[in-house]
Amino acid sequence: MGFGEIPRHIYRLCLDNDQIEIVAIADIGRPEILRYLLVAETKGGIDVELDGNFLNSKNGRARIIMGGNPGDIPWDVLNVDVVVAGTGMFKTREFMELHKKAGASRVILSNLPSDDIDRVVIIGVNDHTIKASDKLVSAGSATTNSAAIMLKILNENFGIDYAMLTTVHSYTSDQPLRDKIGDDFRRSRSAAENIIPNQTPSPEWIQKIMPELKGRVEGSALNVPVPNGSLLDLTTVFKSKDISVDLINKAILKESKKLPDIIEIINDPIVSTDVIGNTHSVVFDTKASMKSPGRMIKTLIWYHAALTMAARIVDLILAYDKVDKEGAAI
Repeated sequence: MGFGEIPRHIYRLCLDNDQIEIVAIADIGRPEILRYLLVAETKGGIDVELDGNFLNSKNGRARIIMGGNPGDIPWDVLNVDVVVAGTGMFKTREFMELHKKAGASRVILSNLPSDDIDRVVIIGVNDHTIKASDKLVSAGSATTNSAAIMLKILNENFGIDYAMLTTVHSYTSDQPLRDKIGDDFRRSRSAAENIIPNQTPSPEWIQKIMPELKGRVEGSALNVPVPNGSLLDLTTVFKSKDISVDLINKAILKESKKLPDIIEIINDPIVSTDVIGNTHSVVFDTKASMKSPGRMIKTLIWYHAALTMAARIVDLILAYDKVDKEGAAI
């Protein structure tokens, strides 16, 4: 439900995945425009045709349904297993339950929830805890994924006292391109012209996912005037004074070999456009790590926010499918 940037990336990723078929797309937009954006964003690089109210591709035949609210679509009639709630708006347990009542077996939120749901899953951090009984889940956010993975590695290898994160984030679709009156002072300003200080819920959710870090992680956001390519600026205070940049870089390299689809090591002096099209949650910039005279180290991690989230949602769909099948086989 919702065919914005993240869901369109999910659709394209599933074109090359024979385990997932997109069978229905619910959106308030005209089908012609939905198809147009899907193709235009790849410079015409995919073969997707509109046939009435259906999108046809090598992935299958997806029914396009006009609808914008949870509960509007009879998912069971469409033989849907998993609904991706991708509007970015309906983020509570109550709204997610409406999809279940309409016949969905499981609902995966494309962003962080507004309240407690069955599970927020960060691939590479707590995906080993998932259960078949989880029906209302989220894959977090791109920032939460990036920061949680880094903090888990750093804490398990070296022990951290405190961490402060700043996500330097590409502007989002809910920001105005020109100054426009909104609910928030700073976010009423033009996204295309300004660096805009913002809040991030990532520290709160990281501490829920990793209680061992409770009270030790804070953070904020800066929305910057680039359309894609984001950066996590993570400053960590370690327990030991013997910490070094070399130790940090080696630890991240070691973990990247265990999680090759999640962590990528970059030794080149890259910039934000260099990570567009990259599905890794952590693109670790080895050249950017810095140490203060004490126990503090700054690390920089890049990510393509919308594409990363799409990739993690696909991972989560497959992870739960495996758990469901293992449970059925017992």
